[in-house]
Parts: sequence; structure tokens; C-alpha cells
Amino acid sequence: MTLRAPANGIELAYDTFGSPEGRPLLLIMGLAAQMIHWDEEFCELLADRGHHVIRFDNRDVGESTHLHEAGTPSFDGRAPYLVEDMADDAAGLLDALGLESAHVAGASMGGMITQALAVRHPHRVRSLTSIMSTPSPQAAPPTEAAMAALMAPPASDRETAVEQALKTWKVIGSPGYPFDAERTARLAGLSYDRAHDPAGVARQLAAIMASPDRAPGLKELSVPALVLHGEEDQLVPVSGGIATADAIPGAKLITYPGMGHDLPRPLWPELVSMISDHTAAAER
Repeated sequence: MTLRAPANGIELAYDTFGSPEGRPLLLIMGLAAQMIHWDEEFCELLADRGHHVIRFDNRDVGESTHLHEAGTPSFDGRAPYLVEDMADDAAGLLDALGLESAHVAGASMGGMITQALAVRHPHRVRSLTSIMSTPSPQAAPPTEAAMAALMAPPASDRETAVEQALKTWKVIGSPGYPFDAERTARLAGLSYDRAHDPAGVARQLAAIMASPDRAPGLKELSVPALVLHGEEDQLVPVSGGIATADAIPGAKLITYPGMGHDLPRPLWPELVSMISDHTAAAER
């Protein structure tokens, strides 16, 4: 069941998995991706490993607040908000849930938000897991094919949105694993039904482009950090993961051959194991 909580002046939609007595694990998704892109099965696997899993829709996607009044950004170096503001949203959600701190894992833009959360609110982050992310776009520029997929004109109807998602994920997904067209189409359709807001996605993209390099702040962290990245990622190349791990003192970097800019199902047991071992070690 989707719940809602006030956070940083907006409202965030979220749900949870596992016992509230488990290790709190906040999952943060990426650009245009709603919380449903953390599959329920993936969340249940994490819950089975002792986590109280919290996933949520970032601002401007899904059932969280959409900042319609901000309009469509002009991509002139300015943005209605920054990744740092989205990190403050996450901190506000922890406040609303009565959590002084949590383990935090983020994918893609969610990894950027996770990094910013650790920099801005270090006492709120018990451990950090940054997945297929980067301290700045300059550290990991996308390939031409990935950028073309990212900048495709927005879909105007549900059928087109599903077709576009299939095309996009065939470009940026994991070439070393079978393409799951059924899952991709299902998530694209469900995402369209929950909220279709191309201007909101554009505002998120503007936030990524306008936000400062997080590397200087990451160098000051003392949080246990795990960095996971696909070696075949075209949207955020593996150089972004390397830059993240290089910036955070003591960070552990693991790269996966054949993995692109997604979380292929055959890797779920490995990814869940790595995240779970990391959070358990941080608790000790």
C-alpha cells in the first residue's frame, strides 16, 4: 500500500517491506524512475536479509509532489532545484518516519542523491551504497547512443511510452544478460498510469546538470561506502563508479561484466548479498 509523508515542504509517496525492527534501508531511484523500479521481489529479498526497506517516489515522478508551477526548464545552467534539494527530501522522509539515521542505497540519479545526502547530512547515513552513479556528469559522460535515447521526444500516450521504454532499455540495459521485455513493458505501462509528466522528468535532468561536483564533499566522508557499477553502462559509464569510489575514503568498488544501466534479474542475489553484507558490517 502506498503511503504519503510530508518532507522538505513537499509530499513523498512511499512504501515499506520487512519488519520495522530490521536495519532501515532507504532506496532511492534514478532519473524518471519511480519507486516501482525497485522491484517488489528485489525489496523482499533485502527484507529477508534483515532490512526494513523503504522505497519512495522522488519529487516530480510517480505519486509524490510534482512542481508543475516550475514549468519546463530551459537547460541554460539553471534549474528549479538541485540534487541537494532532493537529498533534503530524503532527509525529510527519514524525519517523517521517525528515523534518526538509515542505510541508504541509490541507483543512477538516486546514487547522486545518496551521495548528496551523506555530504549534507552525514549523521543520517549509516552506510552508503552508490549504484551506477557518479559524483558529476563530467566524470562519466554518456555515449552518443545513450544520450540520443535519453533525449528522445516524450511519449504522448501509453502505447508510445511502452514502445519508447523498450527501445531505450535495449540501448542502455545490460548486454551481458537477456533483455526482459515483459518486465520493461509492464513497468513502463504502470509508470505511465501512476504519473506521466515529461516536464517533471526534465526538471530532474536539469537538477543533475546544474548541481555541483560532489567529489570535494565525498572526500570528507567517514561513512562505510560501497560502489557498484556495470562495466557495460552506456548512460553512466564505469568511470563514474571509479570516480565515486576514488572520492570516498575507504570505499569498496565492485564492477560487473555485462551489466549496463539497469539491475538485471540474474544479478539480484549477488547485489542483495553485497548490499546486505555491507549494511550488516556497518552496524557492527
